[in-house]
Amino acid sequence: MNSIKGLFTWKRTLIVSIVVLFLLNIFSFYGLYTNKFYFFKVENYIFPILSVIHLVFLYVLWFKISEKELSDPPMRTLEYVLYAISLVYIYKMVETIIVLSSYSDFENHLIPGTFLPLGYLMIALYAVLLLVTFLAVLYRKEMVGTYIFDDMNQHVDHWNN
Repeated sequence: MNSIKGLFTWKRTLIVSIVVLFLLNIFSFYGLYTNKFYFFKVENYIFPILSVIHLVFLYVLWFKISEKELSDPPMRTLEYVLYAISLVYIYKMVETIIVLSSYSDFENHLIPGTFLPLGYLMIALYAVLLLVTFLAVLYRKEMVGTYIFDDMNQHVDHWNN
């Protein structure tokens, strides 16, 4: 794990996350079987909408680390939503694996030459996205702090009358 964290510093983790999210947003409109983009299918917009929440979490993480601020309840909520979104990432990766495994079922049909290379690229991008999402949460725990709010009011100066 330390070798991965050595390769992906927190800044690189954020940059790789943004690049991978951008590429997967483009691929969310792409049809592997047809080698065409479909912009009028409503289900193709689910991933880009969820990635906006991921980007907001990355921005909050960057802000908290660069300003040396502590974690807060809105950040905790964003992170918990990110856990649910990670399940969607896993689903999309498994869905792409299933589509790629159906390649032999359509041997008699005309399948584009980009089917396997782009399918493998999408699987790799989903795997990298899951990795950097996990690393972002680890960096949040290390650099921003944990979500302990029980004694939060003890550190506030009260006005004495």
